[in-house]
Amino acid sequence: MAKIGFIGLGNMGGPMAANLIKAQHHVTGFDLVPSALSAFSGNGGHTAASAPEAAGAGEVIVTMLPAGPQVRAVYLGPDGIIARASKGALLIDCSTIDVDTARAVAAEAAKAGLQMIDAPVSGGTGGATAGTLTFMVGGEESAFARARPVLEKMGRTIVHAGASGAGQTAKICNNMILAASMIATCEGFALAEKLGLPAQTLFDICSTSTSQCWAMTGYCPVPGPVPAAPSNRDYAAGFTAANMLKDLRLAQQAAGSAGAATPLGAAAANLYQLYVDGGGGPFDFSGIMRLIRRDKPAD
Repeated sequence: MAKIGFIGLGNMGGPMAANLIKAQHHVTGFDLVPSALSAFSGNGGHTAASAPEAAGAGEVIVTMLPAGPQVRAVYLGPDGIIARASKGALLIDCSTIDVDTARAVAAEAAKAGLQMIDAPVSGGTGGATAGTLTFMVGGEESAFARARPVLEKMGRTIVHAGASGAGQTAKICNNMILAASMIATCEGFALAEKLGLPAQTLFDICSTSTSQCWAMTGYCPVPGPVPAAPSNRDYAAGFTAANMLKDLRLAQQAAGSAGAATPLGAAAANLYQLYVDGGGGPFDFSGIMRLIRRDKPAD
């Protein structure tokens, strides 16, 4: 089994690392939050005192970090992962970040003789815990082949999207589509409610008609039709509205750089900004139903 360094053991990274441990890998991890380190240790992980120490302990190094600036800080510089990694180590960044940062850090890794992939995920905390995440991977084919056995211990679907940065591109495009689909689904259910049509009736019709989409059939934003959906648990987060807003901002940044027209993506970003500003950030992204229905702000 591989020796793996894992940096970033939060809501996503913690269960991902736990699945690697269950697969009998020797995992050395680090996080700035003591409680995350304690949970990791309780799952059988070996704790490091710093990110460089965790990086030096693995022939494979996995990171799950909040944003591009943190990825640059952890990977670059005289005490960064690239400088501290062992010869021939494989670097796997599972953070969702801007495409430019993904490409820049991968280029620095290549200069140091290291292979690196960007491998952002879809599936939320439930998928991280169950080991059913989808990985969208950017990088060389040989690096993807090396990473696949590790990723398979954390996910169900692993797709090579292309060169460095392609994984991030796929992730932000996917989530822009998802956000717009969720808002449209919420609007449909809110209109039906105003017109006196029960949510279950609308679901029964639309889930087998042309408006069918995952936001409806897998994650219905009103309680009842899909029992496992967060709407049945006061929108307890599987994927927070704050994280959706982050991804929408990344999509808008990329669209601006590429000169791409994304009017619905821009509108979705504006609506999620309103929801987050109103207190919805910690709740599930499907909780934007509260904004569409004009419910009182989330507590």
